[in-house]
Amino acid sequence: MSFIAYDLIFLLVFTLATIFFLYRRRSNLKRQGLLYLYHTRFGIKVIERISKQYAWILRPLQYVIITSGYLLMVVMVWMAVKLTYIYTKSPLFVQAVKIPPIIPLVPYLPELFKVDYLPPLYFTYWIVVIAIIAISHEFAHGIFARLNNIRVKSTGFGFLGPFLAAFVEPDEKQMSKASKFAQLSILGAGTFANVIMTLLFGLILAVFFMNSFTPAGVQFNSYTTTPLVVSSILTIAGMTPEAFLANTAVNNSLHEIIASNGIYLVPGSGLKSALEKEALQIIVYEDAPAVRAGLRGPIISVDSQPTHSITELSAAIKTHQPGDTVILVIGEEKIKEIINITLAERDGKAYLGIGVVNPSRGALTGWIYTFITFIKDPFIYYEPTWGGDFTWFIYYLLWWIVLINISVALMNMLPVGIFDGGRFFYLSVWGITKNEKFARRAFSFTTWLFIALAIWLMVRWVIAFI
Repeated sequence: MSFIAYDLIFLLVFTLATIFFLYRRRSNLKRQGLLYLYHTRFGIKVIERISKQYAWILRPLQYVIITSGYLLMVVMVWMAVKLTYIYTKSPLFVQAVKIPPIIPLVPYLPELFKVDYLPPLYFTYWIVVIAIIAISHEFAHGIFARLNNIRVKSTGFGFLGPFLAAFVEPDEKQMSKASKFAQLSILGAGTFANVIMTLLFGLILAVFFMNSFTPAGVQFNSYTTTPLVVSSILTIAGMTPEAFLANTAVNNSLHEIIASNGIYLVPGSGLKSALEKEALQIIVYEDAPAVRAGLRGPIISVDSQPTHSITELSAAIKTHQPGDTVILVIGEEKIKEIINITLAERDGKAYLGIGVVNPSRGALTGWIYTFITFIKDPFIYYEPTWGGDFTWFIYYLLWWIVLINISVALMNMLPVGIFDGGRFFYLSVWGITKNEKFARRAFSFTTWLFIALAIWLMVRWVIAFI
């Protein structure tokens, strides 16, 4: 039986157990729309003890929390604006991402939209991640509320079917009367806890990966490409460019282009789109063995010589002459394939024709990318040194914990009414301007602005797939 079957059984059992639990304790249950809130006093003593015992650390930490809140807000606003620009200018990017820009995080999300750049999000992963995020986030709110002498009325869990959330309920009247500094520290504490969880589990992930996996092959994500002047094209798949444009049966398979300066290959649908837009240049694949063979998957070895890096693969190819036939072992741990491929010639040397394309990066994304690749190089294929599928299971669980924690931290600081960032922004504007009426207007404006941007992103997503 596959793990998916076990996961679905666990989902069913968890759902039934949740229903039974809520029914037996329905006196503590309150309904708010589709959400059921189960109120309890669980954890309040822990919150109380931590807030008192570690007050000497927590009080100065409030300055770090508030600073972190502002940084997260700035980064999230920048990311929202940049995402809006990209979605507006690049429908191809929207099609490549596939997942809608605004969608709840639900189990099996990558599988629902058939994306291959994300690992599976099993229900088992989802419930563990949500528990870690929700408990740390909400308990942080409670701890800093008590630090500032605001009563915590109850804690508990929210249920929407099998979907779980946690909450800590402070006394709102006391909260509204507290100083702006205290309120900001309480509001920012949840996202700060998510940042701490990101760093903690990021460290665990790095240590786990470096001690559980070893390089086993070379990953590549492209073939070698070159720009081609459209006016130099003589034929496309045996047709003139005009006849190719008129052909309604063009698919995304590779089409051969004969140009005045050589032979090239390019996916048909992208080529047709470029010709329709009257592009002056297009990016095409060079006529190389890897392209002709449709080479896919990590390259494990060349003529029994292991290729654990791009350098080793390049060295293995250079030991051959153009026209030599080499034996490649390709594929992943359980599905490997042996193929024979004849090397071509380029600049007098043997040539396979694979390439790697690094994503474009700004200063912030560049730093994040550098950090991630320090742990796991995206162009190296790794295999576990122990445990097989179980090792991958743990790795992907840790991976999702890190990704979703930082995503929640960022999203929650967006200056929109439904998030902590909304009230954080409102209090900040009020504190700076000393004008509550202006702060309310600014809060309302940013909320509706980002709602409008969210609607626009969804419209662009729909249009890209029409």
